[in-house]
Amino acid sequence: MAISVHTNQSALVALQNLNKTNDDMAGVQNRISTGLKVQGAKDNASVWGIAQAQRADLGALSAVKMSLDRAQSIADVAMTAGETVSDLMLQMKEKVTAAMDPSLDTVARTALDSDFKALLRQITQVVNDAEFDGANLLDGSLGASIRFLANADANSHITLSGKNMALGGAIVTMAATASITTATLATSIQAALTTSISNVNQALGDLGAQSRQIEAHNKFVSKLSDVLNTGIGNLVDADLAKESARLQALQVQQQLGAQALSIANQQPQIILSLFKS
Repeated sequence: MAISVHTNQSALVALQNLNKTNDDMAGVQNRISTGLKVQGAKDNASVWGIAQAQRADLGALSAVKMSLDRAQSIADVAMTAGETVSDLMLQMKEKVTAAMDPSLDTVARTALDSDFKALLRQITQVVNDAEFDGANLLDGSLGASIRFLANADANSHITLSGKNMALGGAIVTMAATASITTATLATSIQAALTTSISNVNQALGDLGAQSRQIEAHNKFVSKLSDVLNTGIGNLVDADLAKESARLQALQVQQQLGAQALSIANQQPQIILSLFKS
């Protein structure tokens, strides 16, 4: 290799190597600071594209879980109110059976009828208050059912069926104006009450089954979200232990590169010794 004051090939090679080391070190430091080995399409277009698609699914699953959480809350409120209605009917059963006693006087019968009507009003109050986030499964306001998201594509749903427990309906057949002021009225009310208790218990069984389905699917969605999160991490997360070792190696290479460049830059000075007399 010719010795020249215009071209120092050794210095150029040393500079290129040092620049490459600096670039590698910048990349390692960036991965360490962000914790990601693939931050954008520039790093690895195919992996980044897959990760972005999975992030989109993960975001959609968050919306699904929110919908299922709302469904669970609506079902829980309806179940609590329905169980209260069932308990109130058991109390009504006692009043109606007592009113069927033909030996009762007017005062006692009137007192039983007052208690019975108070329980009817309480059922109406419970049914009207069984609402969560504007949704009430027990007052007939939602129609036959209400649907909730079940998957990230929003093309599958989980359904909660409405159970109209308003007085005078298909489930609670007793009218709001029902009375037990006579033994005859009490006898007719007893038949309707027995049917209503059976209907309410069956409706609660249906709600319980739907609530368990929602709970199970909600757990599945949570697990699926965790798996997707882990999958994304496998694709784009940096191995910080390896990056730490790589950083230390690059720091040594950087120092050696700087030394090599310094030595290469001193080579042209050899020319001066050639012209000494």
